[in-house]
Amino acid sequence: MVGANEGSMVDVTIPVEPEATAVLADPRNREAMGRLVCRVLRPRTGPSPLAQAIADLKAEARATGLTDTDIDAEPAAYHAERRERGPAG
Repeated sequence: MVGANEGSMVDVTIPVEPEATAVLADPRNREAMGRLVCRVLRPRTGPSPLAQAIADLKAEARATGLTDTDIDAEPAAYHAERRERGPAG
Protein backbone atom coordinates (compact mmCIF):
# COMPACT_ATOMS: atom_id res chain seq x y z
CA MET A 1 0.00 0.00 0.00
CA VAL A 2 1.27 3.43 -0.85
CA GLY A 3 -0.20 6.69 0.30
CA ALA A 4 -1.11 8.61 3.41
CA ASN A 5 -2.21 5.47 5.26
CA GLU A 6 0.73 3.34 4.18
CA GLY A 7 1.06 0.34 6.41
CA SER A 8 -2.36 0.74 8.01
CA MET A 9 -5.01 -1.71 6.91
CA VAL A 10 -8.44 -2.47 8.29
CA ASP A 11 -10.63 -5.51 7.83
CA VAL A 12 -13.91 -5.07 5.96
CA THR A 13 -16.73 -7.45 5.20
CA ILE A 14 -17.94 -7.77 1.63
CA PRO A 15 -20.31 -10.31 0.09
CA VAL A 16 -18.67 -12.86 -2.22
CA GLU A 17 -19.77 -16.02 -3.99
CA PRO A 18 -19.46 -19.17 -1.84
CA GLU A 19 -16.58 -20.51 -3.95
CA ALA A 20 -14.51 -17.44 -3.11
CA THR A 21 -14.42 -18.24 0.59
CA ALA A 22 -11.99 -21.12 0.10
CA VAL A 23 -9.61 -18.93 -1.88
CA LEU A 24 -9.87 -16.10 0.63
CA ALA A 25 -9.02 -18.46 3.49
CA ASP A 26 -5.37 -18.03 2.45
CA PRO A 27 -3.95 -14.83 4.01
CA ARG A 28 -1.83 -14.16 0.91
CA ASN A 29 -4.92 -14.15 -1.28
CA ARG A 30 -6.75 -11.84 1.15
CA GLU A 31 -3.79 -9.42 1.11
CA ALA A 32 -3.66 -9.50 -2.70
CA MET A 33 -7.40 -8.83 -2.92
CA GLY A 34 -7.04 -5.98 -0.44
CA ARG A 35 -4.39 -4.38 -2.65
CA LEU A 36 -6.60 -4.86 -5.69
CA VAL A 37 -9.60 -3.25 -3.98
CA CYS A 38 -7.45 -0.31 -2.91
CA ARG A 39 -6.21 0.18 -6.48
CA VAL A 40 -9.75 0.07 -7.85
CA LEU A 41 -10.97 2.58 -5.30
CA ARG A 42 -7.98 4.86 -5.82
CA PRO A 43 -7.30 4.72 -9.55
CA ARG A 44 -4.18 6.30 -10.98
CA THR A 45 -4.35 9.02 -13.51
CA GLY A 46 -2.76 8.50 -16.89
CA PRO A 47 -1.84 5.29 -18.65
CA SER A 48 -1.07 2.04 -16.87
CA PRO A 49 2.61 1.10 -16.54
CA LEU A 50 2.19 -1.42 -19.38
CA ALA A 51 0.53 1.12 -21.67
CA GLN A 52 3.27 3.64 -20.86
CA ALA A 53 6.00 1.08 -21.61
CA ILE A 54 4.39 0.29 -24.97
CA ALA A 55 4.09 4.00 -25.79
CA ASP A 56 7.77 4.52 -24.87
CA LEU A 57 8.85 1.61 -27.08
CA LYS A 58 6.78 2.91 -29.98
CA ALA A 59 8.36 6.35 -29.56
CA GLU A 60 11.83 4.80 -29.65
CA ALA A 61 10.91 2.79 -32.76
CA ARG A 62 9.55 5.90 -34.47
CA ALA A 63 12.78 7.73 -33.63
CA THR A 64 14.68 5.09 -35.63
CA GLY A 65 12.47 5.70 -38.66
CA LEU A 66 9.85 2.99 -38.27
CA THR A 67 6.26 3.90 -39.01
CA ASP A 68 3.21 2.91 -36.97
CA THR A 69 2.40 0.43 -39.76
CA ASP A 70 5.85 -1.17 -39.34
CA ILE A 71 5.47 -1.28 -35.58
CA ASP A 72 1.96 -2.77 -35.66
CA ALA A 73 2.98 -5.36 -38.26
CA GLU A 74 5.49 -6.96 -35.90
CA PRO A 75 3.04 -8.39 -33.35
CA ALA A 76 0.70 -9.41 -36.18
CA ALA A 77 3.54 -11.36 -37.83
CA TYR A 78 4.48 -12.92 -34.48
CA HIS A 79 0.92 -14.12 -33.87
CA ALA A 80 0.60 -15.45 -37.43
CA GLU A 81 3.83 -17.41 -36.99
CA ARG A 82 2.60 -18.86 -33.70
CA ARG A 83 -0.68 -19.92 -35.31
CA GLU A 84 1.23 -21.66 -38.13
CA ARG A 85 3.44 -23.55 -35.68
CA GLY A 86 0.49 -24.68 -33.59
CA PRO A 87 0.24 -25.13 -29.82
CA ALA A 88 3.26 -27.46 -29.50
CA GLY A 89 5.60 -25.08 -31.40
